[in-house]
Amino acid sequence: MVHRSKDARKDKFPLNGGQELAKSLNWILDHGSFLKIHLHGNTKWTVRHLVCVAILWVWSDHRSLVHAANDTFDKTTEIFGSSGIRSYQVLTNALIKYGDLVLRQLARRLHQLMEQFGGKTFRIGIWTPFAIDGTRFDAPRTLRNEAGFCKPRSTKKKKKKKKNGYKRHRYANPRPPVSKKSHYDPQPVGPQVWLSLLWHVGLKMPWAWRIGPSFSSERTHLLEMLESEDLPENSLICGDAGFVGYDFWKAIDTLGNRFMCRVGNNCSFLKLLGKTKRRNDLVYCWPKEHQTKGKPPLTFRLLCFNDGHGEVYVVTNELDSKRLSDKLASEIYRQRWGVEVQIRDVKQTFERSKLLGRTPQVATLELNWSVMGLWIAQLFAWKEQKDIPNLEAKPSIAKILQIVRQILRRPDVVSLRGQGMQAQLSRAVTDTYKRTSKKKSRNYPKKKTEPRTGAPNVIIASKEIQEKIETIQINQTAA
Repeated sequence: MVHRSKDARKDKFPLNGGQELAKSLNWILDHGSFLKIHLHGNTKWTVRHLVCVAILWVWSDHRSLVHAANDTFDKTTEIFGSSGIRSYQVLTNALIKYGDLVLRQLARRLHQLMEQFGGKTFRIGIWTPFAIDGTRFDAPRTLRNEAGFCKPRSTKKKKKKKKNGYKRHRYANPRPPVSKKSHYDPQPVGPQVWLSLLWHVGLKMPWAWRIGPSFSSERTHLLEMLESEDLPENSLICGDAGFVGYDFWKAIDTLGNRFMCRVGNNCSFLKLLGKTKRRNDLVYCWPKEHQTKGKPPLTFRLLCFNDGHGEVYVVTNELDSKRLSDKLASEIYRQRWGVEVQIRDVKQTFERSKLLGRTPQVATLELNWSVMGLWIAQLFAWKEQKDIPNLEAKPSIAKILQIVRQILRRPDVVSLRGQGMQAQLSRAVTDTYKRTSKKKSRNYPKKKTEPRTGAPNVIIASKEIQEKIETIQINQTAA
């Protein structure tokens, strides 16, 4: 009697698309991830039900939140056996109440998988680089969204202009009639949601994010993430020209993080300051207002390299050139551009440039789970592509979403051999052909010619500034 192996028996009964999708989600949603989350006693669903429904909800290609939810309930029951949630109101209320805690636990699980299976791509040299950037998403113009996302109007009263005090001659021409007060009352920018994304440069996937109203500060969001998130050892934060400032850099350095930020002619630095060992690449950030307050200067390395379009100037608080060489810094900063592509994929490819939530709570959870759903889909593809020798090929977000949504339309379909979900994801990469013609088209209407940041202002420290730093150093030694 011939005994068949388990693999042979599995080949005899191949999995359909829904079973393959459930298998991939079970790889992420292990049973120990949500044990610390305690639900209300009257709930008829589990945290696992909530996560599965929320992920399939944002993956749906319906452009109506209610229709997408109703379709997701049936698909979840067909794929996982039960959904536990059968109402759009129950889904949104549960995500509003437990969503932040569930997202935190789920992100922690994804961090473990990325670090466990990331291999050589998890680090570049000795560093785990992260890129930071922010963008705005439009939201429906409802009263609640305007109150929650728009910047409040200024309450300061404008001073009345004094009328001219000259006298008219009795025979002078009469004054023209005064026009009535204009009814034009400009409103603030429409409801927009601000997203600050911390992006893993090596694996090209999100790591953490913060959401706020349209007037949020991406630098404040970054400091919040650095305080709350557990970053790997030797993490390096990469920012563009907007992440500058003495207080901002001082806060990052106080938290014990290393950073690398682009600087331009809006930044000024001092050179040859103090009696420390002088190097050509060392500069000091010490604004006048902080000099008068007696605060010490910040010491940085100023790096310069060419990105193909011009010179790029970067400062870093990693002063050891052996740990972070100029060549390695240039390589990491060039790959930082991927966070811009990730944001474009969320807004354009994933069709989230205009959110659908008519309240701030629904719009926020819609954006939160959209980023999480795209992150999980990217992790599925990365798992199948991590052993591909072609380093030029990159995961294609459009192809990944197309594969997942095709399965959701017909989860009962059994694919042909070699055409299953895992095989398709392994081939979901961008084209690697070399362009033979110019990408620019004639008379392109949206062409923008934004000026470059230029070189920072580097000034040799004067005798007066040298005396100030000497007094500060004497006071520090005396204390």
